Amino acid sequence: MAQPTHPVLRQTIKQRGKNSMAAFLFFAVVLIWGTTWYAIHMQVAVTDANTAIFWRFLVASALLAAWLKLSGKWKAVPRQDIPLLALLGATMFSCNYMFMYRAEQSISSGTVSVVFSLAVIFNMLNQWLFFRIRPALHGVVGGVLAVAGVALMMGVTGASLTEIDGIALALGGTACFSIGNMISRHLLLKGLDLPTVVCRGMMWGCGFTGAWLLLTGHGLAGAWQLGWVASLLYLAVPGSIIGFVAYLRLVHVIGADRAAYTTILSPVVALVISSIAENSVWSASMGAGIALVLVGNLVSFFPWHKLKARA
Repeated sequence: MAQPTHPVLRQTIKQRGKNSMAAFLFFAVVLIWGTTWYAIHMQVAVTDANTAIFWRFLVASALLAAWLKLSGKWKAVPRQDIPLLALLGATMFSCNYMFMYRAEQSISSGTVSVVFSLAVIFNMLNQWLFFRIRPALHGVVGGVLAVAGVALMMGVTGASLTEIDGIALALGGTACFSIGNMISRHLLLKGLDLPTVVCRGMMWGCGFTGAWLLLTGHGLAGAWQLGWVASLLYLAVPGSIIGFVAYLRLVHVIGADRAAYTTILSPVVALVISSIAENSVWSASMGAGIALVLVGNLVSFFPWHKLKARA
């Protein structure tokens, strides 16, 4: 089939293809990450949180490395980029999950997913700090709304110390995740291959978590029950390999701030699952805080400039 020769037509077709790929990646990430929160709940209900994280990324990095080797896509990385890959592993694939898994021991998986949606705000601020991409006014307004929502969920609502602790841990995990986003964006802009970045990051994250387990006197053995193994495999393959490759590709295609919108929609999936599987019941103030966080994130991301252009 002949390719169109007109430059405008070629550009239009190219842009439509890019938009279709972005949409596919976007909804894949929403569905995968929206369902991983309850799988994490199943893990931490049976075994130590850090042990579960260690096995998740041991399995995920081993499978991804094997695929890269067998397909001939395994690539060496420049020596000067190794420290950044190690930092990516520490932030996105270790500390992020240490905080999040611990949070799920204090609050419901749906609530943790809502706090994690603040990645939109963290990414917006970190892009300003690291890439000098100034946030728009609506981003600042949305950030204020989201922070007010977290305040409602925490101290203002009379939440228990356990709930406050869980929300604080989830905030720490979200901050680590956002820093990892900035590192991955930098590495991809330098020309590193995405699967290689993800695989090396997972390896470093697994190593850091395993070292922490040994230093703190915990064993590495998992709980080899059927539910634990099934949730481990789900988290390792769709939740880690497929989810992170799709998400980081999305970051590269549409930017970290817009890609983080997946963390607004995935909590909707997680909240539905949490309500059914965990029988989660939220007070009116907690529900209002959750709603305000989601609305704040939506305000931050919504393309208001397009509405002005149409007007």
